Amino acid sequence: MLKQRVLTALLLGIVVLGMVIWAPVWLFSLFVACFTLYGAWEWSNFCRIRHEKRLVYVGVGALIISMIALLGIDLLETGILLLAGGFWLLAIVMVLRYPEGLRWSACGPKLFIGMWVLIPAWLALTNIKALPNGELLIFLLLFLVWGADTGAYFTGRAFGKQKLMPKVSPGKTLEGVYGGLVVCVVIAFIYAFFQELSLTSTVFLILLSVLTAVASVLGDLFESMFKRERGIKDSGTLLPGHGGILDRIDSITAAAPIFLIGLIYFPVL
Repeated sequence: MLKQRVLTALLLGIVVLGMVIWAPVWLFSLFVACFTLYGAWEWSNFCRIRHEKRLVYVGVGALIISMIALLGIDLLETGILLLAGGFWLLAIVMVLRYPEGLRWSACGPKLFIGMWVLIPAWLALTNIKALPNGELLIFLLLFLVWGADTGAYFTGRAFGKQKLMPKVSPGKTLEGVYGGLVVCVVIAFIYAFFQELSLTSTVFLILLSVLTAVASVLGDLFESMFKRERGIKDSGTLLPGHGGILDRIDSITAAAPIFLIGLIYFPVL
């Protein structure tokens, strides 16, 4: 299992890093869209629907992505991202209230929520890639997400005592989250140092990094909530040793839109 996990992570990492560095924006966007649509396939499993209807759901996602890409209207894309930011504020309430008040547990609401989880993340990553220093910013985003997760894992194992959300994800602790946030602050300092950012930009970057890290934790908890409600451990079996696509991108789904919103309204990086 460990060998499979390491090999899968290595191969996936090489592909992702290669796409970030060398792929043009349109190809990168298509690459992320493929992950997004497979994520939609896995998300539809939360609704216990048949394969034919799951294909329809993926098709609807593909249609929405195609329309957004073809229209290319900045105001539309900005509106979607802002609505996504509002959605993740609502997601906080949903996670905190779980398992009480499961008004979203019916098939229709869950399918609708899936689109709001996945499509804005695709849009955010595409727009970050299109920025003048987009490749570097995507790497920063990925390191923040990975740093929050890795820091939380090791800190939680060493010092974890207080459970974060035991009804949603029993393994996560408050101490682990704090450790992940510290790692993200260090990453922000390193980025600011090598980019020779001003004091104002450095302070903003630290704040944005902490907010992005918190969003990544929320994305993880949010998907865990749906898996727990469905009664499954992993969203799928596509990635040996890692589960499904959603299990790998859950943190990104929340972190990417929040990160881009910060870049749009405070463009000091």
